[in-house]
This record gives sequence, C-alpha cells and structure tokens, in this order.
Amino acid sequence: MASTPKSASAKGEQAAAPQGKPERLDARMLETLVGYNARRAWLIVSAFFAERMAPYGLKQIDFSVLSLLAHNPGATSRQLCNALDILPPNLVSLVATLDSRGLIERRPHPHDGRAVGLHLTAAGEALIREAEQTVTQLEADASAKLTARERETLIRLLQKIYL
Repeated sequence: MASTPKSASAKGEQAAAPQGKPERLDARMLETLVGYNARRAWLIVSAFFAERMAPYGLKQIDFSVLSLLAHNPGATSRQLCNALDILPPNLVSLVATLDSRGLIERRPHPHDGRAVGLHLTAAGEALIREAEQTVTQLEADASAKLTARERETLIRLLQKIYL
C-alpha cells in the first residue's frame, strides 16, 4: 500500500482553496474567548497607533504617561504605576527618557516631602495635546465598523473586566 507524501497531500488541500484566498481555519472555539477577541482587536488598534504615533516618537506607554500627567499635573510615580498597572522599575527609565526629551519635569510634591510630582513642560503639553487629537481620530478609524453606541458599549464592557 503506497502512501501519499505529505507535500502532495498539502498541495491537494491548497488547490481546493480559491485562488488568491488562503483557506480560513475553523476558529469558532477561539472566537468564544474574551482574551482571543480582545487580542485580535488590540492588534488592529495597535497597528493604527504605531503608524500614527511614529511622528511623535511615542509608544503606547509614553502616550499614557503623558496623557495622565496632562490631566493630573503633579502625579507621583507611584500613582502612575497604579493607574497603568506597571512596575516601578519599568517607569523609572520611561520617566528618564521623557525627561531627557524635555517633555516632563520633576518638582517637589506639595504635600509629601518624600515624593516628587511629575509635570509636563510646555513642549510636553503641546505634544500631548496634538497626540491626543491624533489618538482620538485613529481610534475612530480603527473602530469604524462600530456605531458610536456599540463603541461606548464595548469600552464599558472591557472596563468591567479590569476596573
């Protein structure tokens, strides 16, 4: 009894798929998972973000820190770590980089002599103002298949998982 080599079998399967279109795998089980769907959506949003934030030289975490400081002047590193669920050592280098770019500055905290408040510089304020407008548009573009109400519902439902 002769067996068909795998390469011939694989070629036969490929021939069955329409030309130019890869055969879609059965992902029904994965598509029932919150994590899988959140990750797939994140890949789309993340690609939009990377492309549109490149001119600003911002990664997602940079944007998040600057946005939090724009809306919470004087926030401490501890507060930022708690808000973004990141470890303090990871924030130290990020703050140093933003400081070296002239986007933030450290000032003594008005109520806690041991803490340092982080503030945006004028350059940081200008950058985040423009970047937030760009992010608002890229989010709209990335979620264009959703109605405004569906988008609000999606955000609210996702927040129920982590807030």
